[in-house]
Amino acid sequence: MDDLDRRLINRLQRGLPLVRQPWRQVAEELHCRPSDVLDRLYDLLEDGVLTRMGPMFDIERLGGAFTLAALAVPEAQFEAVAAQLNALPQVAHNYRRDHRWNMWFVLACASQAELAATLSRIEALTGLAALNLPKEHTYHVGLYLPV
Repeated sequence: MDDLDRRLINRLQRGLPLVRQPWRQVAEELHCRPSDVLDRLYDLLEDGVLTRMGPMFDIERLGGAFTLAALAVPEAQFEAVAAQLNALPQVAHNYRRDHRWNMWFVLACASQAELAATLSRIEALTGLAALNLPKEHTYHVGLYLPV
């Protein structure tokens, strides 16, 4: 990762301009070519330096539902259960925690009914009880991690 990669990552953390071709404006700000912005972004995603590039939607305002959930997965089954979760389109991501509830995941669904059905399906697939942790309050934290 070079200086332009770092400046690009830092700039993207502040959001994109709401214009037809935002990469052009970002390139202007970074004093590089628009193709550099697009190429670098593609490379950072391809190399796994960035894992996602896209909008953040308030799914509840759009009529959908989401929740944070967890499973207590026996270590011998961890990889198999992770693969089962990853195969579900409603699972946004999952991660390991050093806790009895060692697999945490986010579900994003079109409705509360679909969310409940998906949790039931996960329990049926895995044979494990899911801990459902729906949000109670929304907090907007301006997280910025300079690179």
